Amino acid sequence: MSAVGSRILNPGTTSATDDASAFEELAFEELASAVDVARAAAVGLPSPAREVATGLQEAVEAFHRPALVSIVRLLRSDPRGKELLFEMVDDPAVRAVLSLHGIIRPPLRVRAEQALDAVRPYLQSHGGDVELVDVRDGKAVVRLQGSCHGCSMSAATLREGVEEALVRSVAEIDGIEVIDGEPAAAFIPIGSFGRKDGGWTAGPATGEVPVGAMVRFDVGVQSFIVVNVDNRFAVFRNSCAHQGNTLDGGIVDDGVIVCPWHGFRFDATTGECLSAPGAHLEQVPTRVEGGRVSIRTGQP
Repeated sequence: MSAVGSRILNPGTTSATDDASAFEELAFEELASAVDVARAAAVGLPSPAREVATGLQEAVEAFHRPALVSIVRLLRSDPRGKELLFEMVDDPAVRAVLSLHGIIRPPLRVRAEQALDAVRPYLQSHGGDVELVDVRDGKAVVRLQGSCHGCSMSAATLREGVEEALVRSVAEIDGIEVIDGEPAAAFIPIGSFGRKDGGWTAGPATGEVPVGAMVRFDVGVQSFIVVNVDNRFAVFRNSCAHQGNTLDGGIVDDGVIVCPWHGFRFDATTGECLSAPGAHLEQVPTRVEGGRVSIRTGQP
C-alpha cells in the first residue's frame, strides 16, 4: 500500500498540511491509486458510515461539476481557449477528471469496444473472438469469429457475457444483435491491386466500403482511409490533424469522422476539422472507376 493510501486508512497520523503536500508531489498513477484505496475503504465500511461516505463523494462531485462545465464552456467559446482546451485534455489527469464528471467521453463505438475488451480474453481462451460490427438503434451488432462461431458455448457467452458487459458499460446500448457471415475487410493491403496508368493506384472496391463507414488501406509504408458518405467517396491520409494518430479505429457519425483517440471530429467529405478551426485532414486525389476507388499517392 502506498504512503498516501496508508494515511487514508489511518487518519490522524499526519497533519492536513503534510497530507496536502504529499498529494501535490504524487504522479497521476499514484493519485488514481489513492482514490481506489479510499473507494475500497469506503465500500468496506458498515452500512450507515458507507452511506455517509458515498453521499459525501456524490456531493463533492456535484459541487465541482458546474464549475468544470463553466470552465470548459468559456474555453470553447474563444478560439484560443479552444486550442488550450484540446491541449489540456491530453493531460491524463485533466482528461480523467473531465471524464469522471461526464464532460468529455470517448465516442460511442470506442466505449463499446472497450466494454468488449472485458470479455474478449474469455472468448479467446475458447479459440474465438467477437467483432463489433455496428451500434445502431440502441443495439450493438456483433459477429462471432473463430471456433466460437456456431458452437454451443457461443450463445451463452454472447448473451450473458458480451451483452452484460455492453449494457452495463455503455448507457446508449440496451441489447445486442448477433449476425452471421464472414466479416467485411477492414484493412486492405493495396499492393495486390496494382497501379493504373497516369499514376493512379487502384484501391478497394466500392462494395468493400459500406455507406457511413471507413476502411483503411496501405500503399507501401503509406496509410490511408477511404470514407463512404451517401455513396460519395473521399480518401485521406490515415493521420489525425491533432497528434498524428491513426483514424481507422474511429467511426463515421452522420458524415463526420470521429478520431478514436481524443474525439476530434472532421467533415468526412472535405477533411475540415470541426473541433479545431483551421486544422484539416490531408485529402488525396480520388476517383471512382469500374467499381473501384483509386488514388494518387504522390509517390512513385
